[in-house]
Amino acid sequence: MTEKNRNPWSRSGVVGLIAAGSLLVTSCGGGDAEADEGGDAAERDLAAMADFGVGDSFVATEPLELSVLYRNNPDHGLDEDWMFFDHLEENHNVSLAIVDAPLSDFEQRRSLVIGAGDMPDIVPVTYPGQEVPYISGGALLPVSDYLDHMPNFTEKLDAWDLREDYEALYQEDGNAYILPGLLEDPFQHFSLVVRGDIWDEMGFEEPATWEEFADQLREVKDEYPDSVPYSDRWELQSTLNFASANFDTVAGWGYGDGIYFDHDAEEFIYAGASDEYRELLEFFAGLLEEGLMDSETLTQDDRTAEQKFSSGSSLAIAGNDESTQIYTRGFEELGTEGAEARLIPIPGGEDGDFVHSGARFDSGLAISSSIAEDDDFLAKLQFIDWLYYSDEGLEYATWGVEGETYTVAEDGTRELDPNIDLNSLNPEAEEHLVRDYGFSNQPFLHAVGSSTELVHSTFRPHVVEWQEKMHDKEELPVTPPYPFTDLELEQAGLLQTTLTDHVQTASAQFILGQRSFDDWDAYVSELENLNMQQLVDLANEAHERAQ
Repeated sequence: MTEKNRNPWSRSGVVGLIAAGSLLVTSCGGGDAEADEGGDAAERDLAAMADFGVGDSFVATEPLELSVLYRNNPDHGLDEDWMFFDHLEENHNVSLAIVDAPLSDFEQRRSLVIGAGDMPDIVPVTYPGQEVPYISGGALLPVSDYLDHMPNFTEKLDAWDLREDYEALYQEDGNAYILPGLLEDPFQHFSLVVRGDIWDEMGFEEPATWEEFADQLREVKDEYPDSVPYSDRWELQSTLNFASANFDTVAGWGYGDGIYFDHDAEEFIYAGASDEYRELLEFFAGLLEEGLMDSETLTQDDRTAEQKFSSGSSLAIAGNDESTQIYTRGFEELGTEGAEARLIPIPGGEDGDFVHSGARFDSGLAISSSIAEDDDFLAKLQFIDWLYYSDEGLEYATWGVEGETYTVAEDGTRELDPNIDLNSLNPEAEEHLVRDYGFSNQPFLHAVGSSTELVHSTFRPHVVEWQEKMHDKEELPVTPPYPFTDLELEQAGLLQTTLTDHVQTASAQFILGQRSFDDWDAYVSELENLNMQQLVDLANEAHERAQ
């Protein structure tokens, strides 16, 4: 996952799209969303396999073509002569008709093709929640009606105990309209990155809690008075997101619509007005007040934050594995000798060591409702199930063709051809598995491989070690569903936009010390005047209906 590919979406946050997109929703075409309009998939079985189940390799009995909205990442582009496409056609009798959509305006292009009634058969790189604006127009297939024809998807839902998580994606009409990427174990992307050489020099262990991290920053400040201990990037939004689980709230990239379920009270509350959200802000405000965090953290661009860390002006920052490679190149360019960019596990809280639930869903795909009218409807469902959810399909999409792009050792370990690189496994190689062959490419591979073994197989050992440490953390309980009606979605979108804007502005003011926490009650009153309770009531009423 590149930094550009971070997921800013949550199950609930998508309601903010509705306020701006209600006209688009009602105009969506391309088919009828009612499952029975297209007939039974089993009766539309042209090119389908007679007995397709878990463990079967899908091979269409007649040539099969699917159209795909392809999110074109300029880091590797698109080459329709890739081995990925050739092998599918030669060995599985499947060809893909690509509808190219540049990464820079992918979301806009997706909205346009769906709104115009020109939706391709499948739209990958669609995160749970992003499908909601297109449901009422009838453009999307209610895929939950056809899970009997998707044995690999349903087998993993049950084997990995994801059924409840998937049911939370069902809408008010009782259907789900997305197939998410599935992960056997949570896969975390972002955390803190520290100067590993300095942490070792100071005798520090990985901080078990955020308070311990703050203590380490205090010691670093004393030892390195010419550096700011911590200067963050992404306007602190990534860090607020991954820190928020251990404050029992949501924030930053994960704030969504601000609706948060209080499992003790068994009701939804508004996160931005909660005591827990205040405690999160107070922690980071305290870092800044003590001089432990750079005052420019909330305003500087990413390049500036990277340069500060790479030059030694700061000694901690947020990031992911890709970021550590960028920081390391910066060390080399700036001559920061002996420096190590070390990704550490997310610190825990005073009451436990948590991550948010939902970390086992990743980008997935939406399917056009029009395919229910195709004579090869069943074959298309079978192929989607095979490529994105079968063990064989996932390995193919991840590694390519055994004997050509990779080999398998006697102990089962996969090794890339030495002339091919992926994730710096062969950093001196002349070719790249994505750019030159089309494998490990997000439009055709959800959740970086899904199974823990396959996910870990493409990463360097220290990244696998970090992920395994992250697996020791406890997931917070799943947020129960609160499916809105179309009218409620529009109402919630309007309310959420105004409330979120106010919360984000005030949050920055509290952290920067521009607003005193003595003013907290007045701030909550401001949210109440912006109809916060109306939004919370909508969520609780929808939740009651869904039970």
